[in-house]
Amino acid sequence: MKKFLLPLLFLFLFLLESIFVQYMPPEVFGRNFILAPHFLFAGILFLTIYTGRKYGIIYAAIFGLLFDIVWIEIIGIYFFLFPLVTYLISKIMHVLQTNIIVAWLISLVGISLLELGVYEMDFLIHITTLDFISYIKMRFYPSLILNAVFLLVAAYPLKRHFESFAQSLRDE
Repeated sequence: MKKFLLPLLFLFLFLLESIFVQYMPPEVFGRNFILAPHFLFAGILFLTIYTGRKYGIIYAAIFGLLFDIVWIEIIGIYFFLFPLVTYLISKIMHVLQTNIIVAWLISLVGISLLELGVYEMDFLIHITTLDFISYIKMRFYPSLILNAVFLLVAAYPLKRHFESFAQSLRDE
């Protein structure tokens, strides 16, 4: 039963991102920030941290491709970056302790790597003309703060769910 809850959870996070983007006003706090929620990717990173690399990379590839198909004109950016960053985070977690504070910080590092990777790919293929300093001020920092707040709220429930999922995998 728990194996069916996992795809539903990620589908819910995918839909939550799009709902958030749709209903967020364009001018937040009186300034023109670009907020990019990465709730789905944060969930995938928590899955990787608490369950293991195998499930994390599989779900990262599946939902990266879904993300590219639904939202991006060029298929492959998220399909490549989701599993790559997930793999890097899994390697980092072999060195660190797995507690919720470390998982929160490492997830923010993963989201930062994803954001910077997407910006660089977009800049290289001339999708964006935004210079790096403007990008950092307008999108990177606000998006990082948004995702940090989301992780503060969702870290404990995600941790509990993925620990119970990992336990059910061990019991099988």
